[in-house]
Amino acid sequence: MRNLAKLLLCSTLLGTLSFVGACSKDQTNASSGTEAQVQSETARINNWFAARYQDQLASSPLTQTYLGMKGAQDKVDDVSQAAIDEEYTIGQHWRDEMKKEFNFDRLDEQGKISYRLFDYDADISKKTHQFDDHDYVFNHMSGAHTEFPTFMVNFHSVDTLEDAKAYISRLKQAKRYMGQYSARTQAQAEKGILLPKFVYAKLISASQNVITGAPFTDGADSPLFADIKAKIEKLSLEQEEKDSLLSEAKSALMESVQPAYIDLITSFKTYEQNATNEDGAWKLPNGEAYYQSRLNYYTTTDLTADEIHSIGLKEVARIQDEMRKIMEQVGFEGNLQAFYNFLRTDNQFTFSNDDKGREQYMREATEIIATMKNKLDDLFITKPKADMIVKRVEPFREASAFGAFYDQPALDGSRPGTYFINLRDVREQPTYLMQALAYHEGIPGHHMQIAISLELEGIPEFRKQGGHTAYIEGWALYAESIPAELGMYTDPYKDFGRLSMEIFRAARLVVDTGIHAKKWTREQAVQYMLENIANPEGDIRAEIDRYIVWPGQATAYKIGMLKIQELKKKAQTELGNNFDIRQFHDVILANGSVPLSILEELVDEYIANNKA
Repeated sequence: MRNLAKLLLCSTLLGTLSFVGACSKDQTNASSGTEAQVQSETARINNWFAARYQDQLASSPLTQTYLGMKGAQDKVDDVSQAAIDEEYTIGQHWRDEMKKEFNFDRLDEQGKISYRLFDYDADISKKTHQFDDHDYVFNHMSGAHTEFPTFMVNFHSVDTLEDAKAYISRLKQAKRYMGQYSARTQAQAEKGILLPKFVYAKLISASQNVITGAPFTDGADSPLFADIKAKIEKLSLEQEEKDSLLSEAKSALMESVQPAYIDLITSFKTYEQNATNEDGAWKLPNGEAYYQSRLNYYTTTDLTADEIHSIGLKEVARIQDEMRKIMEQVGFEGNLQAFYNFLRTDNQFTFSNDDKGREQYMREATEIIATMKNKLDDLFITKPKADMIVKRVEPFREASAFGAFYDQPALDGSRPGTYFINLRDVREQPTYLMQALAYHEGIPGHHMQIAISLELEGIPEFRKQGGHTAYIEGWALYAESIPAELGMYTDPYKDFGRLSMEIFRAARLVVDTGIHAKKWTREQAVQYMLENIANPEGDIRAEIDRYIVWPGQATAYKIGMLKIQELKKKAQTELGNNFDIRQFHDVILANGSVPLSILEELVDEYIANNKA
């Protein structure tokens, strides 16, 4: 999955708004104008979008650093509830200003898409603002307690003395920064919005990891201290100056970072005492409406929980039929559950759970990506300029990080796109899943879509940076099937791995809605997955825990994939010999992220323009 989405500049454009009639009523019948008028109005609104982008960028120093900019790297964001409310109010004002100042009918096609997306963003923000306090501020999958040190290690580069001082400045602000998140958590708790009890132990452990080791305790250096020490050491400075910087960093860690984390740990222990074992969003105030808003937000559809649950059950059954064909191909005798157990337990499907095995996994994953790169000309017209690398998740965050994820490249080219793989326990990364996983997170999955979007020309920056989960994750899941059409899965087990990844996402539709709408228990959801998919039990339990704290998000993958597959089949049927997979993929990727309804409009236009 794509990581660090919260650092994206614009709030994600997700939801259920219909795009029909998106322009204001007084513009509906306006003349489309001359070509010169269209060019002028489009340039004018693009300049306005650029100004709004800069306004938002100025308010987020962390986003600037994430995008490779160093202008405000001595600061951290204001993450207080007051800042969130102010951002919402400003967004609504901007939407009103746009509708008043610009003539929708005198925009070119890309200008109209930009207008509609900006309006869409403000509309879904208005619909979801009432639930701002329902999303868990901290959970074991994400939260400032792990994201802050991860950010500093991976994105705050230190190339100069000024960079080092800025790093230390951010460490000094950790207490204020974490305190703002903690205040929001306290406000949630006062409304009865608490995580399930089991999550707090994970939060406590992850927080303790950050302040374990020097200078906080005896032993090896803590993650942040090791990072700043290594970065300072590489600078071309006199040793005395390096020592002074390191001393200042140590003070910041002890006086700001440590008390911030001690306060967090204390609060987590208090909340744990009051938490229950109820897992679903249904337990929250107005929980049913909240969960439906999450489904709308992530899938960009108006599908209900019952409808999504039903789609999931049907897709699980269909994919299992495909799996049985591969079982016959490899000559396995037994039922599907027995084959799952075989895949989970047979040593031929994992590398050794040691450094040698980790090195082997990294080497082969890198080779998979390299091989796929050589096939891109057959599949795509537009290809990203940014490179992509494979990297192991750092040990300090292995326990809380996803099994695999992708981080986008820096806009200035200083950082490539990165496919991260979590190798804490190599046995939880079976070899039969290696290819599908690399295709999903890397090429032709997330890297193709996200890097291309960042490099698009002639569209506003907010569209390059924005994202719709159903579109982004739907593409990545669809991308797992592209190499299958080229015969690139190297043996039947690897192809079974592709189906395993797909059924995994189909089963998510069942368990996510089961937990949050049908009051399934945590264990009930685990047992459904164990019975119906091949993933290792440890992976399944981690995934169920993820769905519990992140309602609705996991449903977007399969819903998005199904729509792309539906549109591809429609194009193939209507165009026949005129269908070109390279052109189709260009239509899907060349406009950046859009809701599924807009994606369908774009494909319909492609079909109409290419009919014989």
